[in-house]
Amino acid sequence: MRKILIATAAIGALSLAACSQQTQDTTEAAASSAADDMGAMATDAANAVNDASDDAAAAASNAGDAMADAAADAKDAAESAADAAQAAANDAANELADHTDGNQQTN
Repeated sequence: MRKILIATAAIGALSLAACSQQTQDTTEAAASSAADDMGAMATDAANAVNDASDDAAAAASNAGDAMADAAADAKDAAESAADAAQAAANDAANELADHTDGNQQTN
């Protein structure tokens, strides 16, 4: 593997040495442009990942808020149901008390 890499580098160096100055300048400019493009793409990719991470964090926060709101609503509903059950039990007890006077003849 190392021999192949050295041979390839040597061939590339000889090829570059055989080129005219204009060809070398053009090749260097193309390589520099490609490197700049790759850097810009890497920056764009990193920004996209950061944006996606921010969106995911916001969604998780919103989901947590919605769960807290749902829990509060469930608590309120349970308290209302308990209050209604207590009121119904009190009404039943009052009705029963109104209809019983301890007299076996009238009950």
